[in-house]
Amino acid sequence: MGRLSSSPERCHTSATIRRAAIQTVTLSLYRFDRLRDRAWVFGQMGLSRVDFWRDRDCRFWKLCGSGSGQGFTPIPNTKVWAILACWPDIETAQDRIRKAGVYKRWARRATESWTLFLNPTSARGSWSGRTPFIPSETPDGPVAALTRGTIRARHLAQFWRAEPAISARIGVNPDVLFKIGIGEMPWLHQVTFSVWPDTASMARFARTSGAHAEAIRQVREGGWFAEELYARFHVAGEAGAWRDAPPLSTRPEAA
Repeated sequence: MGRLSSSPERCHTSATIRRAAIQTVTLSLYRFDRLRDRAWVFGQMGLSRVDFWRDRDCRFWKLCGSGSGQGFTPIPNTKVWAILACWPDIETAQDRIRKAGVYKRWARRATESWTLFLNPTSARGSWSGRTPFIPSETPDGPVAALTRGTIRARHLAQFWRAEPAISARIGVNPDVLFKIGIGEMPWLHQVTFSVWPDTASMARFARTSGAHAEAIRQVREGGWFAEELYARFHVAGEAGAWRDAPPLSTRPEAA
């Protein structure tokens, strides 16, 4: 997963030409309540790759499962699945969410679906050997934080022992608007994603959460991750609905 397309150079050129607009990252979540639909989407983790290999505007993409409970657990949640993709601008992102076959197929099967439109504001590190996000200046408003890591096998037990305290702390935080843990592969490849009203509330959590700060210290000093990425985004809008999250204040036109 995660290759640009069957013609990466051509795809990159397309994104470069249109970069006058701000890069838009979409995170689309789907809930599948019926067993037959869960079996179907599991198969789509392989079949849906073809849609993205063929899309020349898609700079980077990932198909992900999710964790149970607060989301940040080693136990998979077979009901919730996610698609993350990078587009050259908001218009392209909106068009794909409305019209592209992969998104329409998943939405038809899902009990509910929700897409967040995100503009990167900062990014450090790599994901599958790439630097997918292109930061730019964006207006104030709701913000999102994404942390992605490939956990070294020898540190799996340490990492997952530290997780419950972090999950409990973010779970009771009154500022967080939404949170979920997703990943390309259970236990080894993990993504934590959260949405906050503003940068001040997100920074407050980082400063006051002892478990969170201690886990970051251990990850860095112990070399728990073979690869890591930290990114922040301006939340530009949303499409659809999700019962675990309140509606956000801004929506892209025609989404």
